Amino acid sequence: MKDKRYRSIIKTISWRVTGTIDTFLVSWLVTGRLGLAASISMVEVFTKLLLYYLHERLWNRIKIGQEKIEPDYQI
Repeated sequence: MKDKRYRSIIKTISWRVTGTIDTFLVSWLVTGRLGLAASISMVEVFTKLLLYYLHERLWNRIKIGQEKIEPDYQI
């Protein structure tokens, strides 16, 4: 089974929202400064969007752990 590109984009965005919230909270807890935490989160959101998308597309080409699903019937 092969994912379409738009599925990878949707997964990238949903994962990045989760990751950015985590980065913001960890940065805030470590620094104690909301502004600095927001700055860190805004920088990493763009770099990690690209990295995740490229990672996802690369793994779509690797066949490890993938099975082709055959239909139970033939026409």
